[in-house]
Amino acid sequence: MRNFTSKLATSALALTLAAAPALAFDIDKLSESEREAFRAEVRAYLLDNPEVIMEAVAILEERSAAAQATADFDLVTANADRLFDDGYSYVGGNLEGDFTIVEFVDYRCGYCRKAHDEVAELLNSDGNIRIIVKEYPILGEASDLSSRFAIAVKQTLGNEAYKLTADTLIKMRGDVNEKSLRKLAKGLGFDADMILDQMDAPEVEKEIATTRALARDLNITGTPSFVFHDEMVRGYVPLKGMQAIVKDKRG
Repeated sequence: MRNFTSKLATSALALTLAAAPALAFDIDKLSESEREAFRAEVRAYLLDNPEVIMEAVAILEERSAAAQATADFDLVTANADRLFDDGYSYVGGNLEGDFTIVEFVDYRCGYCRKAHDEVAELLNSDGNIRIIVKEYPILGEASDLSSRFAIAVKQTLGNEAYKLTADTLIKMRGDVNEKSLRKLAKGLGFDADMILDQMDAPEVEKEIATTRALARDLNITGTPSFVFHDEMVRGYVPLKGMQAIVKDKRG
């Protein structure tokens, strides 16, 4: 912590000196005694002006955020086809909408559950948004089984059945196992044997593996994660936040 503070302090003073070229100097050319005097001046200056540290931190955070946004934009651009037109992910909302959101979801993720109804409200209230859902099970066996079940439904019964299944799975409590999934399938009016058999099909494994590879390439390690048009957002976003992003992107 001491080293970090020292480096930050030096950076803060350097920002100040940079604004005044006449005061600029090469610290590497200082003698050891001059270095000690410089450090003492830095410390004294920061003790007299502690707000400089916060100003420096704010500038560094702004630069870091800008650099991350640029890197994420490049990642989205480079992986556009895999994100928006992979040929297997569920596509819902307004299929002809002028704005597309991609969501990476895990059914056992608490924040995914929290975001679910808010995403639905966004789609319903806006009416001109297309949603693409990427199955990204990362929270253990229950997550994996849930995603395999949902994908198996999609592959055998189509998108409408998948949407009904996904809406049910995201609110499901208790253990996820063959017994509970069989009960779920029957409750939804599906052929349970057909769905459970499909869960182990190579096509299901391929879809999950492909999405995991995409998430890795996008530096996505948690759920929910979103792509709003060309902007990546890792983590939960409340309804008002999503609405603000959509409005900003539309201009």
